[in-house]
Amino acid sequence: MIGEVIREERRLVKMTQQQLADKTGTKKSFISRIENGHSDIQLSTLYRLVEIGLGKQLSLKITD
Repeated sequence: MIGEVIREERRLVKMTQQQLADKTGTKKSFISRIENGHSDIQLSTLYRLVEIGLGKQLSLKITD
């Protein structure tokens, strides 16, 4: 699910996987694996992709 959100947000800002990878110091293949649900993602990496790469604000909510 996180990968789908990242893909959608990346497309909304009209950014390629390569551009996101370049901006966040990762590889295009890593971005692809995350978006396709084939790779786990650490919270710090999620923060970097969302806030630094996409220019969005990351907010987490834990509920019962």
